[in-house]
Amino acid sequence: MKIGLILRPVLIALLLALVLWPEWFIPVFAPFAPDGGPVIYQRASLLSLSLSHLGIVALASAAATIVAVTLAILVTRPVGAAFRPLSRTITNMGQTFPPVAVLALAVPALGFGAGPTLVALFLYGLLPIFENAVTALTNLPRATMEAARGIGLSRWQRLLRVELPLALPVTLTGVRLSIVIALGTATIGSTVAARTLGEVIIAGLLTNNTAFVLQGGLIVGLFAVLIYDALVQLELYLLARMGS
Repeated sequence: MKIGLILRPVLIALLLALVLWPEWFIPVFAPFAPDGGPVIYQRASLLSLSLSHLGIVALASAAATIVAVTLAILVTRPVGAAFRPLSRTITNMGQTFPPVAVLALAVPALGFGAGPTLVALFLYGLLPIFENAVTALTNLPRATMEAARGIGLSRWQRLLRVELPLALPVTLTGVRLSIVIALGTATIGSTVAARTLGEVIIAGLLTNNTAFVLQGGLIVGLFAVLIYDALVQLELYLLARMGS
């Protein structure tokens, strides 16, 4: 726990420095740059690329969460139980098709830019959220549910006041996995002209500049680690509240 308290601000400071003041790291990345080539990526602001990257991930993850949780609620009601196999098949499709294939199929319909990337991340993020939400909603404490019925709560009241709050920590685990997957996968969106940190990595690959690849990869990795840690802390907080 103490190591986490020390390491967390260090990683946050490192990420901010990489994004806001990348020139500080010229001595670090210089050995990996080609002779006479640029060391720090300067074709676009790393801050603007980071904000665009996070915005695409946030929008796709929010849409995936809304759809997946809604489906999970539907198939855990008696009226929608028959649709559970179909819903599982639909959410599995996102994991079946590689994101690159989804991008290729989406470009003719949506054009180049953020649109195809949003579609790919949305489809790829459905499964973990859906599965965790279904698991949480079908394994609620029986005594608690009986107590909710006993005090006269309607089905909607039980769903909103009892079921969803109790299912939230487990559902949030699926959301966390989905977001972390999306953070890494979003980098390929730059292949279809989406503004993401993948632009830095791809530029490095095209010019044989390992410094660019390391720079983009390190920023994406730090974002993933810190956001993952933040969501874990939120889950622990919710679990503590449920326990109390």
